[in-house]
Amino acid sequence: MPTIPSLPNWSNGKSTQADAPKIPVPAARAIVDCAVYVDGVRLPGKYTHRAALAEVRSRDNAFVWVGMHAPDEGQMQDVAATFGLHELMVEDAVHAHERPKLERYDDVMFLVLRTVVYVPHESVATASEIVETGEIMVFVGPDFVVTVRHGDHSELASVRKSLEQNPERLAMGPFAVLHAITDHVVDSYLSVIQLVEQDVDSMEELVFNPRNTVAVEHIYLLKREIVELRRSVTPLGLPLLQLTQPAGGLVPKEIRRYFRDVRDHHTIVAERISEYDEVLSSLVDAALAKIAVQQNTDMRKISAWVAIAAVPTGVAGIYGMNFENMPELGYKYGYQSILFLIASVCVGLFFLFRRNNWL
Repeated sequence: MPTIPSLPNWSNGKSTQADAPKIPVPAARAIVDCAVYVDGVRLPGKYTHRAALAEVRSRDNAFVWVGMHAPDEGQMQDVAATFGLHELMVEDAVHAHERPKLERYDDVMFLVLRTVVYVPHESVATASEIVETGEIMVFVGPDFVVTVRHGDHSELASVRKSLEQNPERLAMGPFAVLHAITDHVVDSYLSVIQLVEQDVDSMEELVFNPRNTVAVEHIYLLKREIVELRRSVTPLGLPLLQLTQPAGGLVPKEIRRYFRDVRDHHTIVAERISEYDEVLSSLVDAALAKIAVQQNTDMRKISAWVAIAAVPTGVAGIYGMNFENMPELGYKYGYQSILFLIASVCVGLFFLFRRNNWL
């Protein structure tokens, strides 16, 4: 008699069997583009990362460029095993959220870049987000480049296309690709800070406009975005400095010259971000001072009206005590006289406070 396989127990909506093992996704699903370049010219056809590396190592002056988008651990380990990448590189590439840095593992360089994009908005006073960040990890070896990007605004496809139109630059090898990517990222920083500068100027105009009331929270939002921008940009200065120095001998001399230009642009960006941060700190102080002045003005107005209201209140309180022997109770025109006195004192106080700019 055949044995009937046991079925999972679905009582209470739960299965007693262990969860099914997760099916690994091939590395090809995370690879956006894989190309072989010989003497700066891309070879026709499509390659897997293994076939591309084998093709490169059978030729002279050739390298492979593999582009990946948000790979999982299994996909990244597959590529790492092919190119001999260190396990710490794999961990950083999968989990992301790294500060810009440059590390060397034997003859492989690992560079982390933070990408930044400007988020369009109608007004800086109503925006919830001004800059959005992503990451690019670049692995550079003697005959390969592996790029891993997190985020959808890196535009590495345009960098590849631009390089393919310049075979002389590509013929310089993998470090020419590293320079092109770094230069593209730093140029994007320049574009972003030009737009952010407009927001800073708009906020400055709002704060110092006497007819506008700006919530301090709006300045804090812009300052928070500047801080995020600074954390993405400023730490890149040290890796760029290392790439311009001859120590290590991995980066060719000609490429180091190009990196000096990138470093100059990065310095400009970092300095302007620091300036924006200082301006926003000053705007916070100015906005708080403006709020304090407005509160003092409001308190003076309240105090003036309280003083005016105290006159009829005091007189009414005195004559409301209902004692028998109070002066002027028997006076024929006492009621009219008291009303005239109250009105005269209140009008006099009103014009006094108005002259002193309390009302």
